[in-house]
Amino acid sequence: MTGQKSYPRAERVRAAIREILASELDHLRDPGLGFVTITDVALTPDLRNARVFYTVYGEDVAKAATKDALVRATKHLRTAVAKQVRMRYVPSLQFIEDPVPERVSRIDALLAQMHQEEDESS
Repeated sequence: MTGQKSYPRAERVRAAIREILASELDHLRDPGLGFVTITDVALTPDLRNARVFYTVYGEDVAKAATKDALVRATKHLRTAVAKQVRMRYVPSLQFIEDPVPERVSRIDALLAQMHQEEDESS
């Protein structure tokens, strides 16, 4: 993520974790897991904690079910990261729904409303 001081190793680990999690999510067979996309991974400077940002396609029910499925799969996903990334300490994973898509749709709606008001006043 921007705004944090980035180091080459931390950047490589972040990218590797993102790819591993995206790949592992395709193989999970949890019925509660919706259409999930891993958007970003933010690591603490000591590389011990990772905040995994994701988006889910669907309504609020699908989003809640996916959040629960990710919590259930956290141990499995962390084990998958440990097997594929060589580190002394495997970061703990915290899944956070990415707020960016909702913000983008809100901004689009406001811009559309603003343009509509301009057209009506002209």
